[in-house]
Amino acid sequence: MTDDISDGVGTYDVVLLVETAMSGGDATQVRSLHSDIEDQVVYHVLLPLEDASARIEASLGTLGAGDVMAAPSMVMSDIDLDAVRQECRDRSDSDLALTVKAIEAAGGKATGTVTSEPPVDALAAKVSEVDAREVIVLTRPHLVAEFFHVDWTSRARRKLGVPVLHLLEHENFDEQSGGGEGVSGF
Repeated sequence: MTDDISDGVGTYDVVLLVETAMSGGDATQVRSLHSDIEDQVVYHVLLPLEDASARIEASLGTLGAGDVMAAPSMVMSDIDLDAVRQECRDRSDSDLALTVKAIEAAGGKATGTVTSEPPVDALAAKVSEVDAREVIVLTRPHLVAEFFHVDWTSRARRKLGVPVLHLLEHENFDEQSGGGEGVSGF
């Protein structure tokens, strides 16, 4: 027996992997992809927890080497790593709540999880857990990672047995297809 997504019985589960909070426009665009499905569409949002250590390293890396050697403005022992971790957790929780609200405001049903697992591993686990029909990865452009196929979408396509769609945040479908000012319109 196959599940007919047009009979209004059951759910059509979609797992969304997002980098940051979805905007209202992004949520509306995602919802539009499923407007013809009669079954209840349920979005399961995964948002990776920002790594506090990586954030500190990135901040230190933005300082010029000469500045660090001459007079370091930030000493690692002065950094309260627990406070930075909590700030990262709070930001991730807030971004997740905003994303769920945006999807609900666009007429969808959503649940969400902040994950500290590697993103593609968390995605695979969630797809299996909810028996998802499809995956949507919503990120900002990552040209180098995408070129070498090491981005989340490429890795998910290799690992999962469901369709994986990659959307760029804050760009409509026309912009993403090259018809507007999107990535291809530099």
